[in-house]
Amino acid sequence: MLRIGVLALQGAFAAHRQMLEHLGAGTVAVRQPKHLAGIDALVIPGGESTTMSKLAVSTGLFDPLAEMLTSGMPAFGTCAGAIMLATHIADGRTDQRDFETLDIDVRRNGYGRQIDSFETDVEVVGLEAPFHATFIRAPIIERTGPGVQVLARVGQNAVFVREGAVMATTFHPELGADDRLHRLFLDQIGRN
Repeated sequence: MLRIGVLALQGAFAAHRQMLEHLGAGTVAVRQPKHLAGIDALVIPGGESTTMSKLAVSTGLFDPLAEMLTSGMPAFGTCAGAIMLATHIADGRTDQRDFETLDIDVRRNGYGRQIDSFETDVEVVGLEAPFHATFIRAPIIERTGPGVQVLARVGQNAVFVREGAVMATTFHPELGADDRLHRLFLDQIGRN
């Protein structure tokens, strides 16, 4: 059975764990470095990226996670998780750290404040039917590197990307009943 670590410092980690367990994966709430032992992949949930960054540093998780991600561990970041995986954060705080695992540039709260949050159906490469996506203070991906595959867009904005074993959405796939993106992630891990 796959063991998926879900970064559980802040944000929507419980919904990710529930969806992954529903799909048959084992999950581990990652709050301390000792929780990284034996995990096959990592999910970084949505939430507040600066808070998650600070907590990852203060708990001693940031450096071991960065090392695991640099070594090729599969990862799935959603919303704030996409920000934490990015190579560059436009308008990020000076003390905010990211893992620089996914060759994208993101802008925090790119669509606006909480009141500007929205839901829409997106066409996803490889899925037969649209995916209903929830955007909450979502980042905008401003640049994708040459090795990054765009799997979904809203207008001109990439909202679901993959590079190697790392994928990210700027929306929250864990907030609905549709498990197809989590299933894609688990299938990807099974191929690696």
